[in-house]
Amino acid sequence: MNSNQARNWQNSYSQPRPSEHPKKKIVVKVRSKSWLTKGEKIIYAFLSVLIILSGIFMVSYSSTTDSLNRDVQTLNEKVHQQQVENEGLLFEVRELSKPERITKIAKENGLKIQDTQVKRASN
Repeated sequence: MNSNQARNWQNSYSQPRPSEHPKKKIVVKVRSKSWLTKGEKIIYAFLSVLIILSGIFMVSYSSTTDSLNRDVQTLNEKVHQQQVENEGLLFEVRELSKPERITKIAKENGLKIQDTQVKRASN
């Protein structure tokens, strides 16, 4: 054998043959396309935050309005009670300032009334 042939034989034997070489599998990465783009996700996130914040604002505004309405109702009730009390006191003042009562008290305390005309003082 020739040394050249031996080398050729050795090179061909050491290198794998194309038919014996395992075929490389090509892995294809399939990107799943989402039905929303990045921009749409940002817009939807912004809108959802805006809706949540507006809901919080509306609830706090409603709560504040409700507390103010309750305060107004309690104040109206206090005003009404004071008006009733004032009317009662006015009635009592009218009753106590009657001329008959004044003359009766004056007679009980020993005062002599010369003129029987007792007039009510006007305000």
